[in-house]
Amino acid sequence: MAYGKREVLTGVDLRISAGETVALLGPNGAGKTTTIEIMQGFRRRSAGDVTVLGTDPEKGDETWRGRLGTVLQSWRDHPRWEVGTLLSQIAAHYPSPWDSDELLAALGLTAQAKVKIGMLSGGQRRRLDVALGIVGRPELLFLDEPTTGFDPEARREFHELIRGLDTTILLTTHDLAEAERLADRIAVLIDGRIAVYGTPEELARAVQAPSVVSWQDGSTETHDPSQLAWELHQKYGGPVPALEIRRPTLEESYLSLIERSVA
Repeated sequence: MAYGKREVLTGVDLRISAGETVALLGPNGAGKTTTIEIMQGFRRRSAGDVTVLGTDPEKGDETWRGRLGTVLQSWRDHPRWEVGTLLSQIAAHYPSPWDSDELLAALGLTAQAKVKIGMLSGGQRRRLDVALGIVGRPELLFLDEPTTGFDPEARREFHELIRGLDTTILLTTHDLAEAERLADRIAVLIDGRIAVYGTPEELARAVQAPSVVSWQDGSTETHDPSQLAWELHQKYGGPVPALEIRRPTLEESYLSLIERSVA
């Protein structure tokens, strides 16, 4: 994707399989939003091939769009709408939607069906956002920074909800713990290109972020903790006193990758 002579995306190579949850990470300005907009058919790419649910997004019709769901960071609907009324209104646009009452029950919102949207708590509001995103039974769900501004309890409840969905999900987030908790695979977008794509463990190996090995007599960083543990075992002639191996977190791996790209 280029704007004039400025290339925003320089080669995004990404494949997502049915049923996967994939997190798209990257610093501000990396091209995450542009990538999502191209996949949704909202922005025309400058070059390359894109296929979403078997269709080029640029040629996607209303039937194709009905197979997609989107949960934005925030919705600009009227706070005086009642929860159940709005959900039924949106559901009417799809050929085979969820039953509104059934969906509200599944998301724990039955008691809020007659409540005006402006009166919902943050966690209830986010559950409604998900209901609006999945009411058409999408085959692919886009989640854009879904838990921004959540308190820890609301975030935990939302994560449990998302893990229970039976659909393919593409998640953009700045919350690395959230990505590690929800995603089967993680794609890191840096300077318009996918730098790493794999499981959190594969990400750690790809950027070679070190593990920390500590024991009774010392502590060190190493890229091969198993080898060091074996050497310590030989040194002590048996179990190593107070041995502890802490492998790199996703955040440490991610920050290491970002730092390498800037260097």
